[in-house]
Amino acid sequence: MAQRSSERRILVLPAVHPCYAASPEALIGDLCSIAADIVSASRQLADSFPTNCSAARSVLRLSSLLLAILVDLRSRPSSFHLPSAAILSLSDLHVTLQKLRLLLADCSRSGARLYILVNAVSVVGEFRLLLRAVATALDVFPMESTELSDDVRDLFRLLVSQTRCFEAELEPADDMAARSFHSIVSIFESGHSPDPDDLLRVLDHLRIRTWIDCFAEVAFLEEEIFADEDGSKSAFLWSSMGFMLYALIVLFDLPPDGNRGTIREFYRRQESAAAVEFLNVEGLRCPISLELMRDPVTVSTGQTYERSSILRWLKSGNKVCPVTGEKLVSSDLIPNSAVRRLIDLFCLEKGIIFTEQGKSQRRDLSKTLSPATPAAVGAIRMAATVVASKLATGDPEMMNAASFEIRMLTKSNIFNRICFVEAGAVHWLLCLLSSSDPSLQDNAVAALLNLSKHHSARTDIFESSGLSPLVHVTRYGHKLEAQQNAAAVLFYLCTVEECQKAIGEIPDAIPSLVELLKSGTFRGKKNAIVTIYGLLLFPGNHPKILAAGAVAVISDLLGADDEDLVADCVGVLAKIAERPEGTDAILNHSTAVPQIVHALRSSTCKSGTENCVSALLSLCKNDRVAALSLLEKTPLLMPSLYKVVADGSPQACKKARSLLNCIHQFSELGYFPLPPPGVLRDPVVHVL
Repeated sequence: MAQRSSERRILVLPAVHPCYAASPEALIGDLCSIAADIVSASRQLADSFPTNCSAARSVLRLSSLLLAILVDLRSRPSSFHLPSAAILSLSDLHVTLQKLRLLLADCSRSGARLYILVNAVSVVGEFRLLLRAVATALDVFPMESTELSDDVRDLFRLLVSQTRCFEAELEPADDMAARSFHSIVSIFESGHSPDPDDLLRVLDHLRIRTWIDCFAEVAFLEEEIFADEDGSKSAFLWSSMGFMLYALIVLFDLPPDGNRGTIREFYRRQESAAAVEFLNVEGLRCPISLELMRDPVTVSTGQTYERSSILRWLKSGNKVCPVTGEKLVSSDLIPNSAVRRLIDLFCLEKGIIFTEQGKSQRRDLSKTLSPATPAAVGAIRMAATVVASKLATGDPEMMNAASFEIRMLTKSNIFNRICFVEAGAVHWLLCLLSSSDPSLQDNAVAALLNLSKHHSARTDIFESSGLSPLVHVTRYGHKLEAQQNAAAVLFYLCTVEECQKAIGEIPDAIPSLVELLKSGTFRGKKNAIVTIYGLLLFPGNHPKILAAGAVAVISDLLGADDEDLVADCVGVLAKIAERPEGTDAILNHSTAVPQIVHALRSSTCKSGTENCVSALLSLCKNDRVAALSLLEKTPLLMPSLYKVVADGSPQACKKARSLLNCIHQFSELGYFPLPPPGVLRDPVVHVL
């Protein structure tokens, strides 16, 4: 998948120093493995990739010599002794080879070809530094005190000599392609369109020849923008993004399979699918938590753990590796991007979806609000205009491709959304909602969903009479995913006051949402419940929501396993309960009140807890006798309320106190039996 924020940044080369207690045999064996990887990677780079080929060929030649030396050392009998100075030399070599392997991996990284080209000077410098570091490590190897054959000694001397005098230079073809890139960026900056032939020459040098190749570059650059915390690379990244996005739209057509197959192929090309077929999933689980890892990191012993699990282990005072028992010589945690990608591919193949946890794992979309360069602004706006024009052609295949491209390019990029809205894409996408082609309708709705996250698109949808077509798709869409996405679009439209009323006036709107709430997937239920909440903000929609049977359906969902969904459902019931007719509907449903109390007892979510208390408080305010008569039959309510007073948010605590006072006052009339005073009734929380 696309690079994540927890992975190693490109051209950042961390390394783990070998454990001081590692045996010579293990050290040499690991060096052989790394050297073999480097030989393989440099051969691939020299044969298949367009940039830094000369440096790759030099690395291939020198690494082959080094591998021959290491294989000879590994083949020595067990009685063969290496002095401590030799171990030190090999340890330093181990660190350098790790970095060299990472550098080669970056140079051959899918989607990073333009990035590597434009940074070719610094990449060549890294090759030079690392190969000289190899020479330095071998310089201190005590050949004279080590029993080596004459052939191996000759190889040593040859390798040291060649690595020391290695002088990598920027290749003329790379330099010319980089200059062409900067020239095209200048044309974008001036507000003009570049010659397509000039674009093709740069892309041909990078061997970017298909839509998938180009999309991989766009996806990579977008992730780098998110990962650029200090903004030091913002200008370069945005200019590159504009260049590639324009090329994607203007030069390449989608493959015949179009939609999902295209993106699936993109992900497949990052890793071999065969690797997943024969993959041992247990190797992807954290040895501590036994759960599938999401952020795998490697410690100094070479073992890989989930970051949060090993951090808890270290913070508890443990100084040894949980698996091997070896002492950790360093607390450094190195992101294991190889395992990360295998996990991503495994999840893609098996349909496993991780839910987001914590703000740190969410990307800051504000970074995509304003491009850092005029070149990026010009390129993206021109590309958006081209795509919007494709939507108006009447050619179903071209319209499907255009809506799919909008869907992909607006998924997490705010500026792209603005450009497509300004280009008039909303109107044409709405026209596609009535298509009999399930794929075309699905792409159009998904594209509208992304665009509707920007306020100007909501206005366009409303003014283009797009509400009724969206409601129709919510009820009768060809695919369930289209129905769910249409409901999500309606949710965003509910932030516009005029839309709240207008949606409620469409006869099918609210019944369609209730039906989706009843029979949709988890995502469909989530979209439906938050949209219903948005419609409740307009008072005229309350009786329509009650008439559609929403209370019964929502009450049944309060026993769901997902706490977020339960919190949303209780929030809707709390909103419904604010009005007398809503209170009657909730009290007349046999399981609604007990389910709300159960949700209050089991909730660990602050918003869910407050929603539960709000709902019960509104019920008591609107119909005290009926509500408290039902609450009397739920003896575990009182402990839950006292817990909210003690541990809840200030707002939830205030509401819980009000509800407790209501219960206490009612109990004085003999209607609501309270527990013995010494057990649960706490005068501290009783407010007069």
